[in-house]
Amino acid sequence: MAHDGSMQVGETPVLEGLLDLTAAAVGPAEALLARATEIVRDRVTTDGKVDAALLDADQTAAHGLAWLATYVESLRQMQAWAENLQADGKFGPMEQLIHQIAFGEYLWQIYGGIPMSQGEILRPQDMGLSQDDQRGLMSDAVMTLTQQGNTEAARMALVALIRDSAEITYGASGLDDELEMIREQFRRYAKEKVEPYAHEWHLKDELIPLEVINELAEMGVFGLTIPEEHGGFGFSKASMVVVSEELSRGYIGVGSLGTRSEIAAELILCGGTEEQKAKWLPGLASGEILPTAVFTEPNTGSDLGSLRTRAVKDGDDWTITGNKTWITHAARTHVMTLLARTDPETSDYRGLSMFLAEKEPGTDEAPFPTDGMTGGEIEVLGYRGMKEYELAFDGFKVKGENLLGGETGKGFKQLMQTFESARIQTAARAIGVAQSALDISLQYAEDRKQFGKSLVEFPRVASKLAMMAVEITVARQLTYFSANEKDADRRCDLEAGMAKLLGARVAWAAADNGLQIHGGNGFALEYAISRVLCDARILNIFEGAAEIQAQVIARRLLG
Repeated sequence: MAHDGSMQVGETPVLEGLLDLTAAAVGPAEALLARATEIVRDRVTTDGKVDAALLDADQTAAHGLAWLATYVESLRQMQAWAENLQADGKFGPMEQLIHQIAFGEYLWQIYGGIPMSQGEILRPQDMGLSQDDQRGLMSDAVMTLTQQGNTEAARMALVALIRDSAEITYGASGLDDELEMIREQFRRYAKEKVEPYAHEWHLKDELIPLEVINELAEMGVFGLTIPEEHGGFGFSKASMVVVSEELSRGYIGVGSLGTRSEIAAELILCGGTEEQKAKWLPGLASGEILPTAVFTEPNTGSDLGSLRTRAVKDGDDWTITGNKTWITHAARTHVMTLLARTDPETSDYRGLSMFLAEKEPGTDEAPFPTDGMTGGEIEVLGYRGMKEYELAFDGFKVKGENLLGGETGKGFKQLMQTFESARIQTAARAIGVAQSALDISLQYAEDRKQFGKSLVEFPRVASKLAMMAVEITVARQLTYFSANEKDADRRCDLEAGMAKLLGARVAWAAADNGLQIHGGNGFALEYAISRVLCDARILNIFEGAAEIQAQVIARRLLG
């Protein structure tokens, strides 16, 4: 090992001139993406504009383009991460192997097939790419990385380093010291107050104790990104990512408690009047006001523009009638950000308005005591700590002053403004769930003996753990990048969508492989990995299903 902590060639499977190799490999991947974009754009546009019918008809190519773009951006961000660590003297053996394996694997997948899901492998020809188009990937750097980057020896060496590591994250995060201090605080809290109890909450299908919510409020979780003048801390979206990541590593339900406050605060900050900001934001920041998002309806799913819940003017106030579903944490909360149709003559997004609908928090005996609304629990596989509900509104009253922004017809636009933050937050939760799967599976593989040795010593078990660590790092860097773009006040719906798309797949793969490492025990409810598997599955669905997310990314790339 050299004096700077880097590995020497021959001592380990780290490739000579690694950073130069990976830097040289980014260009060919970008060139292939540019060519694919050109081909797909030509197939789905009419008169220079994306044709919705053509896009739907050529969905595999369009969604494949979204995945290819996500991979290319991942390589860019991994290269930036590695170069920054190198400049800071922190590009150690573990980081080098993670970087090398990531490039070796993702470049091979770009060439041979990207898994959009378990049964859908996107081949280059699906996007109209020819063998001639792919010849750019035959560069020396790409060939070296694909042939020698992700080898069994590299994966075994990485797991050996992980086993000896006492770090919170396997591989340096690349964040500054302040954010790492925040991480340490919330990792410590999650290990002491969440992890020992999470599985019992899940098995009993219990709400997260109010004591935990109060402790999170005291720690500032609900006001993390709310500006100081409105009672919050005014911290960055990057800090929100770190907090969500570490709390979700303990239990996704706890990591998701802040999501509702994040979305509600963003709605009010972007679309609310000064009076609404003054009234609601301090209470949201302190945790005294718990919000829930009430958007989805039984027959609309992702097609929010076709919502049918009606809001009718009643003097100065409004009366709500209609049904909502998949409403998280609905019973305990004080206010609903409720999307309803205020213009009955419309059938699309233009007639929708957003309300800050006040309600009385419920109890176990009477979950929905407020006049004009009823609800029932939806029993779910995982993501249980806040519970899911169907709600029915019949003559439910909302004060006129609680129409967001004081103007009708703005609801969909107001909601769209929250999508970036919501998807960044979901990507962060996915990283936490994936990290939880790795933590649990690594410990099990260490402890479990078969044929006279620990499971972790078998190459296929070690390889699963190694790829978890590698892909967690990739998803993490993509998520941090999107958060930094948001903090810089740059449009980042594309980056946030990519982070969410990849993070959700990584979380599911980590949980699925983690259960496989457990063997039959993983299928037993008493083992925590069974819960993590159930929790991971939702990430590919909420805040935009993977297919919707790919469609949104594709439209941005092709527009």
